[in-house]
Amino acid sequence: MTSVDEVYRNLQKYLDEKTLGFPAAKSGSDIRLLKQLFSPEQAKATMCLTHRLEPIDLIYERVNQEEFTIEELERVLYETAGRGLIFFQDVGGTKHFKNIPYVIGFYEGQLDNLTPEFRAAARAYDADGSFRLAFLGTKVPQMRTIPIQQSIIPEHHVSNYDDIRTLVEESDGPIAIFECICRKQHELDGDPCRKTTRKETCMAFRSWAESVIEFRKGRQISKPEALEILRKNEEDGLVFQPSNTQFAEFICSCCGCCCGILGLQKSLPQPLNHWTSNYFAEVDPDICSGCETCIDVCQVTAMKFNEDDRVSFVDLNRCIGCGNCVPACPDGAIALLNRESEVIPPKDHDALHEVIIGDK
Repeated sequence: MTSVDEVYRNLQKYLDEKTLGFPAAKSGSDIRLLKQLFSPEQAKATMCLTHRLEPIDLIYERVNQEEFTIEELERVLYETAGRGLIFFQDVGGTKHFKNIPYVIGFYEGQLDNLTPEFRAAARAYDADGSFRLAFLGTKVPQMRTIPIQQSIIPEHHVSNYDDIRTLVEESDGPIAIFECICRKQHELDGDPCRKTTRKETCMAFRSWAESVIEFRKGRQISKPEALEILRKNEEDGLVFQPSNTQFAEFICSCCGCCCGILGLQKSLPQPLNHWTSNYFAEVDPDICSGCETCIDVCQVTAMKFNEDDRVSFVDLNRCIGCGNCVPACPDGAIALLNRESEVIPPKDHDALHEVIIGDK
């Protein structure tokens, strides 16, 4: 192993231990992917970070000071953040940094880096399967599903963190909109999205939005603009998947044909063993006409058809409570119901990662 290869192997071990996970791959696809993303200098600087946001002077205490001055470290970390590989925030005029996971994290930061080499390396690492197991193996999921607005009725008594409109209206700080990297990659591979032709569907809030705007990964929008985009996402049948926090750092609007997360859910026999949702759909068989519209709409193959009774029904092991089937049903036969026990997400991203890292 060369000294450069050793740097990347150390980075892989660091990411596997200090983030949601980045397991080694027998094929070597993990190292090939990291080489597409990080320079050796950036890899060394990144390994000085933790999952907590810290000022540059505190980070510098952990650095090999024969390799970096504090000015050099700040420059390298800022460049690394500009490539979407770590998190940056200006706090009172002082640069702060922290690490981020592969997904949702520095993979999504590669919107402007979807070269054939990167896409091939990312596909090879995904095919290895080790990261998928790490993603599914956390004590608390990194993301969750919340229902679309049209599926909600007053009787639901929806908590603020499950209400898409409230998440936007009560957010403080900027909101940023940016392209969905999953759809962009599928389009580049010649397999465009079958649910929407719109590009900008994913959002970031607060400090995440500040970082997106700082490095021009997206653009700032107003709250009315954000609500209008979410309304259009809802019309297109996309699934709302925010960060698994009470104050959302991001909201992904996902489709079953492109989204890696929904694709992973569809591959599982019981996705709710690894996912958070406080709702599920139910079909009234006395009203259902058997048109099968709900089956076409469902993004995770949770809607099934009873051939004997000629009516649809819900596979409760698969339903993630997105609510898309409710307004789509021409008969009004489907309702969204509260699960028996409500799952309250961690307060924010830091609290979520404290649980994930602490469990590891």
